[in-house]
Amino acid sequence: MQLTGAEALIKSLEQQGVDTVFGLPGGAILPVYDPLLDSSIRHILVRHEQGAGHMAEGYALATGRPGVAIVTSGPGATNIVTPIGNAHMDSTPIVVITGQVATGSIGTDAFQECDITGITMGITKHNFLVQSAQELPRAVAAAFHLATTGRPGPVLIDVPKDVSQSKMEWWYPSTIEEFDLPGYHPEVLLDEEAVARAVELISQSQRPVLYVGGGTLKSKASPELLAFAERTNMPVVTTLMARGAFPDSHDLHLGMPGMHGMYPAVTAIQRCDLLISLGARFDDRVTGKISTFAANAKVIHVDIDPAEFNKVRRADVAIQSNVAAVLRALDASSATPKSLDAWWKELHGWQEQYPLAFAEPELTGPLRPQHVIESIAKRAEPGTIVTAGVGQHQMWAAQHWKFEEPGTFINSGGAGTMGFGVPAAIGAKVGRPDKTVWCIDGDGCFQMTAQEMVTARSQGVPIKVAILNNANLGMVRQWQEMFYDERYSQVYLSADLPDYVKWAEAMGCAGLRATNPKEMDDVIDEANKINDVPVVIDFRTDASEKVFPMVAAGASNDDIMTYQSYRDAQ
Repeated sequence: MQLTGAEALIKSLEQQGVDTVFGLPGGAILPVYDPLLDSSIRHILVRHEQGAGHMAEGYALATGRPGVAIVTSGPGATNIVTPIGNAHMDSTPIVVITGQVATGSIGTDAFQECDITGITMGITKHNFLVQSAQELPRAVAAAFHLATTGRPGPVLIDVPKDVSQSKMEWWYPSTIEEFDLPGYHPEVLLDEEAVARAVELISQSQRPVLYVGGGTLKSKASPELLAFAERTNMPVVTTLMARGAFPDSHDLHLGMPGMHGMYPAVTAIQRCDLLISLGARFDDRVTGKISTFAANAKVIHVDIDPAEFNKVRRADVAIQSNVAAVLRALDASSATPKSLDAWWKELHGWQEQYPLAFAEPELTGPLRPQHVIESIAKRAEPGTIVTAGVGQHQMWAAQHWKFEEPGTFINSGGAGTMGFGVPAAIGAKVGRPDKTVWCIDGDGCFQMTAQEMVTARSQGVPIKVAILNNANLGMVRQWQEMFYDERYSQVYLSADLPDYVKWAEAMGCAGLRATNPKEMDDVIDEANKINDVPVVIDFRTDASEKVFPMVAAGASNDDIMTYQSYRDAQ
C-alpha cells in the first residue's frame, strides 16, 4: 500500500494507540496535518507550542501513557524545548514531532530552519532526523519504545517537509529487533546478590526510612510499596515527584522531605541508620548540604538508571531495576528490620511537636494561601487531579492537599518550570475526562501560559484554576525578605493588572474572585458546580505569607526552620 510519509506518520501513531495529540500547524509540518483530518486521533489546537509540550506531559502523567505533541520547524520547535527539558528532568514519557525544512535545504539557513536535533541532544533520551519516508514507521515505533521503557523520557522525531510529502510502501515494525536500536537494553536481570546484601542491611537496621521518589510512580510500584511498608512497619517519606505514591492518610507516612518538606520527614532522614532510596535521585532540594545529609546512614539505592548510582551520595548497595521488582524481591526474602518501637516513639514525638502550621486566617482577609488549598481539597471529590506551577503555591499544594492515589499530583520538579500548571491541567483533563482537575497556580505562573485557557474553552476541557494572587513573584520575594534584607527587586506584579476575572471571561471561562474566607468558601462551591466551561478564581492572598518549613539553600537539613521557630526569632 502506497502512502505519503505524512500518511505513514499518522498511521504509525494510530498503530501505537495514540488517541490525542497536542499541536500547532505551520509550513514545514503542514503535510502532516492533512491526513489528521481523516484520522481517529483527536488534535488539540494550542495557542503556543510550549502549551502543547506541557499538555503532553500532563496527559502522560495522568494516564501513564506517552503524550504526543506536533509542532512546526524553527520557532515552533524552539518553543517546545522548555517542555522537552522539563520532561527530561522529570522522566516523563512524551514523543515530540517537529517539522523541518526540506532535506536539500538543511544547512542553508532556510526560512524557519533550526537544528532542533542538535539543540535537544542533551535533553532527550534520543532524537531522530528522518531521512526518508520509508524510515518513518521505524522512527515512530522506536520513539515510543524509548520513551516508555527503562527510565522514561522525551523523544523527538524531526521530519523534513519533502520526507512527509514523498511516497513509501507501508510497513510497520513487528519486533523490537526491527527498531534498530543497538546498545539499548533497558530490561536488566535483578541482581540477586545485591538484593541479598540489601536484606542484610535491613535486618541490621533499627532506624530505617523508605525514601520514595518519582521512579516509584513510573514503575507503578504503589501496591508493592504499601505491602512492603506495612509488613516491615517502616516509615515512608514521599518526595515532591512521588506525592500520591503512598497514601498521605496512612499511619506510616511522615510526609514530604526536602527544602520545604515536613519536619518529621526531613529529620527522620537525618537521624536514620538506613536510607532505602526507591526511584529517587538525591536531588539537592532534598539533600540540602550533602555532607550532612543522613550522615550516619547506610544507603540502599534502587533505580532503573545506573547513572544515578553514586552521582550524589555513595550507595552501600545499588540495585539497578524498577522499584516494583525490587520490592517484590525484598518481600519474598522476608527482609525485616529490628524492633522499631523506639524509632516510632521518636518519630511520633516529632509529628506532635512540629505539625504543619500557619497563621490563623482573618475574617476580613487577605486570605491565607494554605487555607485556600485546604478548603478546595476539603470540597474536592476523591481522586481529584491537582496540577501546579512552580513557586510558593506549588509547595503549599504539596504540603496541604492530601494525596491518596498515584497520578493525582502533577507538577514540574527538576526544571522548576513556571507556567507548567495550566497546560498540564488541560492535558491531564483530556487524558482523564472522568476526573476533576484543579490547577493550583500563582499569579506569576498564570500570566506565562494563561492563553491556553482559550484552548481549554474552545476544546471543551473544563479545568478549574485557583490563582493564589499575592501580587508578587512569591518565592523570590520570600528569599529577598529572608536573605536580601527585604530588598524587593523586581518581584511586584500588581493584584489588579490584569483583572483576572475579566481576563477569564474574555477567554470564554467563568471568572470568580474571593478576598475573605466567606467569599472563598462560596466561590469554591460555585466553581464545583460549573462543569461545562473552565473556571478561574482570583484568590487574593497575603503577600507576606511564607512557605515553612524551610531549609535555606546550601544549608544542612539539621537547620530546618519551622513556622514557629521563624516567628519566635523575629
